[in-house]
Amino acid sequence: MMLRSAVQRLAMQEELNFLLTNRIPRHALTRFMGWFSKIENPVVSSASIALWRFFCDVDLTDAPEKRFRSLHAAFTRPLKPGARVVDADPAIVASPCDAIVGAHGRVKDGQAYQIKGLEYSLAELLGDAATAAAFADGWFVTLRLTAGMYHRFHAPHDLTVDSVRYISGDTWNVNPVALKRIEKLYCRNERAPIIARLNAGGARIALVPVAAVLVASIRLPFLDSEKPVRDGGTGVRPVSARFAKGEEMGWFEHGSTIVVLSPPDCPPVALEQGAQIRMGQPLMRVPRNSDPD
Repeated sequence: MMLRSAVQRLAMQEELNFLLTNRIPRHALTRFMGWFSKIENPVVSSASIALWRFFCDVDLTDAPEKRFRSLHAAFTRPLKPGARVVDADPAIVASPCDAIVGAHGRVKDGQAYQIKGLEYSLAELLGDAATAAAFADGWFVTLRLTAGMYHRFHAPHDLTVDSVRYISGDTWNVNPVALKRIEKLYCRNERAPIIARLNAGGARIALVPVAAVLVASIRLPFLDSEKPVRDGGTGVRPVSARFAKGEEMGWFEHGSTIVVLSPPDCPPVALEQGAQIRMGQPLMRVPRNSDPD
């Protein structure tokens, strides 16, 4: 415990944290991690999982299994039944994932803020100005998944996915230390904006999974059950995939971030930056004119 505390204190030193997690060959290390994490040798998997649990705050009490064939299997573990309660109120858009609440608030002139003093363009984040126009005066909530968290994400409401755009990019760390130093960080990293509409009323909503250092891939099984999103190449993929509220949509293969965008009449509930939120808990409110189908 003393060693772990000492390591955590070192990690809290911002300059050292930034150097260790960003001034490294990010792409090469991420590709290596993608390969290494899938090794199913019992000695390798046991040692790597032990190190992961030592350095990260990992809680496996909600996993259906406690032993994993690889580090990758531990990262992408599912939940045991009943481990999360999804808010059933049709007036609530639920959190799609377990996360730490980051920057959130009103979109102003098509800009969202990354951290105090730094902003980014939704058109750049989404890769398309016309798509961004639907959220120009709307709302945004940033949800950061840490390395030890549950890494799967779920439908925040009954919805239909209309398109997914894959945008290739960098793999900067997405922690607060990097957010202070790298302008437009979310617009630089690999991401896969998911554009959907609520089945009740048709309000547009966007989920933007943003990859980060050591993230081997973003997986969306409704696009391809076998391959990560990047294998399909850059560009837009029209889809028509319906999800019930709380239904699994995809996962990261390490910790990262999801930016949630909503229209002006779909504001966030009272959120506190830095607070933890669990998948299924209230995140936003559905427009009042959104009647059931």
